[in-house]
Amino acid sequence: MADPLTSNKPLLAVALKLSALVLFTSMQALVKALSDTFPPGEMVFFRSLFAVPVIIGWLAWRGELSQGLVVKKPMGHFWRGVLGTSAMGLTFTGLSLLPLPEVTAIGYATPIFTLILAAIMLGERIRMIRIGAVALGLLGVLIMIWPRLGGNNMDTAATIGALCVLASTMARAFVQIHIRQLVQVDHPAAVVFYFSLTATLLSALTAFWGWTMPTLEQTLILIVMGLTGGVAQILVTTSYKFGQASMLAPYDYTTMLFAVLIGYIWFDELPTLVMLGGAALVIAGNVVVILRERQLGIGREKARQATDPKA
Repeated sequence: MADPLTSNKPLLAVALKLSALVLFTSMQALVKALSDTFPPGEMVFFRSLFAVPVIIGWLAWRGELSQGLVVKKPMGHFWRGVLGTSAMGLTFTGLSLLPLPEVTAIGYATPIFTLILAAIMLGERIRMIRIGAVALGLLGVLIMIWPRLGGNNMDTAATIGALCVLASTMARAFVQIHIRQLVQVDHPAAVVFYFSLTATLLSALTAFWGWTMPTLEQTLILIVMGLTGGVAQILVTTSYKFGQASMLAPYDYTTMLFAVLIGYIWFDELPTLVMLGGAALVIAGNVVVILRERQLGIGREKARQATDPKA
């Protein structure tokens, strides 16, 4: 049985969370680097398949393997897998068409959409402070994607990429809501395990639309991509054992620094001022929500443990 959640090791919690975010961003960079060669479905397959043994080993080490294999709502896990796999595929498509920092920035909209869906689907009350935060976040999203949706120099591929990433954030918001319901009856370990398993099986079906046979070197990179995602999931989950979710949530936005650095060094990409401005508004809206939830004492630890924030 896992130890109860504690918050007496904040430095360790932050170190684990930051390490996970670096790995997630690095994984996305690998996806982007391979996107000219492999279709998104094939990369989702490798990302999910090689995360499975890592997750199984981790659950066995924690003594949670039995909890991670037994579920009370199997169809709930299936639909969580469908939504999560769709989100991952859309993100990978966006990475092939947009700069890494831009994909990262648009992805920050997920908590905003989650808050909206929580009010609609779960009946959660949203008061004026959080309504203002949602409005601020949506304005930021609009600012970021507007250059991709209009203008004389509109790039069709980039427009498709922006819409894919935006759709991915909405799918992840549905995933967040779905997980909040699943963890009421099943252990977070089960949500983590069955998502990886379902994503592997669903993405394998995309082979019918054509996959590319990787070379030995490319196979190794694809395997590293999957292992990186699995290890990152474990690190981010473990971080919530040593620190409260509300304390760790703001560190998610350090991924912009990692994305800008990796994007510049690896892909010669630089974020635009418009994108940074929109991202700042989305982050500001999210921070308001985080502070408000901390004030109200709303706990999301179990749901966060079962969520993969960066696919």
